[in-house]
Amino acid sequence: MITVASLAPYLGGALAVGGVAVAASRRRELLIRWCAWAVGVPLVTGAFWLGRPGAAAVAVVAGVIAVLEFGALLGMGRLDRAVLAAAVTGVVLAAWLAPGQEFRAVAVGALALAAVPLLAGDADHGLRRLGDGLLGLAWLSVLAALVPLGASALALFVAVSVADIVASFAGRGLGGPPLSPLSPAKRWSGTVAGAAAGLGALAVLSALSWPTAVAVAVGGPAGDLLESMVKRGVRTKDSGSWLAGSGGLLDRIDSLLVALAVLLVLR
Repeated sequence: MITVASLAPYLGGALAVGGVAVAASRRRELLIRWCAWAVGVPLVTGAFWLGRPGAAAVAVVAGVIAVLEFGALLGMGRLDRAVLAAAVTGVVLAAWLAPGQEFRAVAVGALALAAVPLLAGDADHGLRRLGDGLLGLAWLSVLAALVPLGASALALFVAVSVADIVASFAGRGLGGPPLSPLSPAKRWSGTVAGAAAGLGALAVLSALSWPTAVAVAVGGPAGDLLESMVKRGVRTKDSGSWLAGSGGLLDRIDSLLVALAVLLVLR
């Protein structure tokens, strides 16, 4: 069984090796990104160490930040963002305090999101507002899976992150046809190499199974393309600028979100 204690040495070792590599490269942007990881990884790992309450806290904080970024990308109004944030939080709390009631919480959230443009009588933009809200709810409420999955979700995040990094470097080095018009810089060669690296990470972490393998190899790239579609639709490069070296939080967890959804379906 995977535990946070069993993952901690690997996470610490990866940070140490990454720090040495970054120092050797002398690239400022990589140093900034590594510093962000050096702060974030211990905080998240410590929260997961507390069990379901800690995982729920991480999911709520990540969900609210992701909603704010998502809302800014699509130009959602303050009330729409507030209701979406409350809906995502409600799904996470249901996963923690009332397991088995998550879909009911999603339904309540969807009704609340529909009520906002309906009560406002927004005939001009109501359909778009409802569509944006439902997309955000379906996409971001998956963070509730962090609560029941616990250390397995942490291992999945590590594997997806490894796959993303390897895919980026391998795609540039190997070349070949692009993965999708949504993200022309990504190559099939990089995606395959990244998937292999992600599966290797799962094996090292004792988390390799056919559902986790499909989640990393298929869900991870699909999540990246989903965010690319959203950002291209609004002609924006990053979901935010506050996270050092990484843009916004959505830019870091886009692959994880769909990977979690795939894992939930297959489990």
